[in-house]
Amino acid sequence: MKDYDSSDTPAARARGGRMRIPRSRGAASGFLLILLGLWGALVPFIGPYFDFAFTPDQVWAWTTARGWLEVLPGVVTVVGGFLMLTSRNRATAMLGGWLTVAAGAWFVIGRALAGPLGLGNAGAPVATNDTKRVWLELTYFYGLGALIVFLGAIAIGRLSVRSARDIAYAQRPVETTTTGSQPVIEQPVRQDPVVGQQPVGQQPVGQQTGYGPAADQPVGQQTGYGPAADQPVGQQTGYGPVAGQQQVEAAPRRRGLLSRLRNRGGGNTLAHR
Repeated sequence: MKDYDSSDTPAARARGGRMRIPRSRGAASGFLLILLGLWGALVPFIGPYFDFAFTPDQVWAWTTARGWLEVLPGVVTVVGGFLMLTSRNRATAMLGGWLTVAAGAWFVIGRALAGPLGLGNAGAPVATNDTKRVWLELTYFYGLGALIVFLGAIAIGRLSVRSARDIAYAQRPVETTTTGSQPVIEQPVRQDPVVGQQPVGQQPVGQQTGYGPAADQPVGQQTGYGPAADQPVGQQTGYGPVAGQQQVEAAPRRRGLLSRLRNRGGGNTLAHR
């Protein structure tokens, strides 16, 4: 009997599409990108607490330039990282990766385009030396954006390849329904035998077809046409002679008294004449 393989069912083949990926495929990159996006969106407002900010160096000070150049790309990076972290669909996770790449690129080139686009001025780094000024430029814009683009590109590359692990994940047996706390796994459909009928492999031959002899019955009782093994031939069919009996010739019929008188009378008449 062939073993049931749950990966060979239509449901398993439907789950085995190219779009199905394990959630862990983009989990690490998504988590890091979420942290970087939060940093990029919040650091302009909390940086003045530890003297690490651009002008205006006031906590929670909102400007149009900060909204377009820092908050917006930071929020987009968080959204893209969240999609990569939680999605099991390849297309959705790749969409999150492309969002993070675009947000990182905007961190890099946004300050250069702010003037022509009329987005305002991001301010100047509040620093007393060149080293701190470089660190502010890198952690607020250029370095942050380059790191986001790098992680997003790596995630897109990994998501675009369908590995053997993805195929094994897509073809795994999946819990279809749950009853209480016990999961119900897909099971093969079992066909019960009809009441009063045994499986074909377990029935005697005579009972299986109605034409062949049964293994536990005499031949004459099986078909109704052949002779039974324990009966004489004559009793079996009603046409042949009985095997243990001899055929006796019929004895001459005894004539009655009237016949004798007639015979005598006829003989006397013939003798008188």
